Amino acid sequence: MTDTPSPNPTIRLDAADNVVVARADIAKGTQIAAERVTALQDIPLGHKIATRPIAKGEAVKKYDTIIGFAGADIVPGTWLHSHNVLMDAFQKDYRFAEDYIAPNLLAPDERATFMGYRRSDGRVGTRNHIGIFITVNCAATVARKISAYFDDERLADYPNVDGVVAFIHQQGCGMEMTGEPMDLLRRTLAGYIRHPNIAGALVCSLGCERNNLGVFFEEQGLETGKMLRTVTMQDIGGTRAAVEKGKAVIREMLEEANRIARTACSAEHLTIGLQCGGSDGFSGLSANPALGKAVDILVRHGGTAILSETPELYGVEHTLTARAKSKAVGQAFLDRIGWWLDYSEGRDTQINGRVSPGNNAGGLANIIEKALGGSKKGGSTGINAVYRYACPVTEKGLVIMDTPGYDPVSATGQIAGGANLICFTTGRGSCFGSYPAPTVKLATNTPMFQRMQGDMDINCGPVVDGEMTLDEMGEAIFATILAVASGAQSKSEALGVGEEEFAPWQIGVLA
Repeated sequence: MTDTPSPNPTIRLDAADNVVVARADIAKGTQIAAERVTALQDIPLGHKIATRPIAKGEAVKKYDTIIGFAGADIVPGTWLHSHNVLMDAFQKDYRFAEDYIAPNLLAPDERATFMGYRRSDGRVGTRNHIGIFITVNCAATVARKISAYFDDERLADYPNVDGVVAFIHQQGCGMEMTGEPMDLLRRTLAGYIRHPNIAGALVCSLGCERNNLGVFFEEQGLETGKMLRTVTMQDIGGTRAAVEKGKAVIREMLEEANRIARTACSAEHLTIGLQCGGSDGFSGLSANPALGKAVDILVRHGGTAILSETPELYGVEHTLTARAKSKAVGQAFLDRIGWWLDYSEGRDTQINGRVSPGNNAGGLANIIEKALGGSKKGGSTGINAVYRYACPVTEKGLVIMDTPGYDPVSATGQIAGGANLICFTTGRGSCFGSYPAPTVKLATNTPMFQRMQGDMDINCGPVVDGEMTLDEMGEAIFATILAVASGAQSKSEALGVGEEEFAPWQIGVLA
């Protein structure tokens, strides 16, 4: 029998829980004095250990929330994971709007500021990019060749421009014209073209695609002008001519975009997309709730945060409907959950219980446990609106946008909706980045942060290590948000990660 390490090798999240979480690897036979149990198996860090007898079929609770049901009679000291914590349906009390908390807004003159780019319509960007967009994948090579031409050397004379970025996708033809598939693509592209981090946009088309350039612009209310231009390959003479024309157009835009300089702007102009990927057993203990603390701060300063990844919120949706501003807002969220359940019926997807291999190895038994941690990114304030994928976010405070759980597709929808910065928590070590909105990555644990410092911006491990409180970490995250919004490079930006991660949601029939 081994001695109890110091500090306590486990973390208790709520007095009502019948599990605790391993702070580090716990060897079989270790006495956990604070819980008066002895580990009956080796417990990997981030995994759960039973602290009370749990009868077969009884609820397993973490954060005083049901994450599953015991698959057998369990004795204290037992390792709890997907082999003995089973997912099953249970009755949920949606308690619409009963826990709604209105934002406690600071006076305008008390709000934090960052150095941003003010646009003519009143919105504020955190970056000043020129974007190259395509109506169809057939124009992808033209867009890439144009953007590649504008390397660091050619941009040296334009210090106020953050870059020329090509946004490439695989859609635009051979797809359904009616209903959601084409609508999703068009509103995603339009959201990026109008984005406050985009100073100017060039849209490249082939000419015969189903996503017709003229119809696209008309449907989305886009009008060409000095900072929104188009090139059609079939009209101008082919690939080489389109590339040369595109270069000339971008040169003109660079002169105009470079005239814009950063100025002091209220934090009320920040819209943060909340993401998590490569989650582990610490995600719901450190990075996610710490980011939630930062979100609460942002909301008090008048800003906006977007909680997404709808299939990964399934299982704790009743905790979110209780925080909705109204029954209508709560029901709108349940309607999207219902759509996903129908869409995923009979398929091997997370919403049906199976988390990814990395999530599972990191200590997450099922989607309910993952959702419990993921929802904590949204902090504690009320939920003011629910949006469809890539729709413009106009409401302030905390909102929900319906997106898939797949990070690049989810973040693409948030950015299309107006997010001018992404905060991304990870326990296993996601290397995600994004343009034109920079991504700030938060590590859930110190070992991973130390192993992947080139990709991680913030280490939330001190919360797990007992060195910082969630409130202290939330303050540190908010300070980093302001710094990156003001122009400090995130790790993914420094590595040039983000151009390939533009991924509009693709659904429907391809033919």
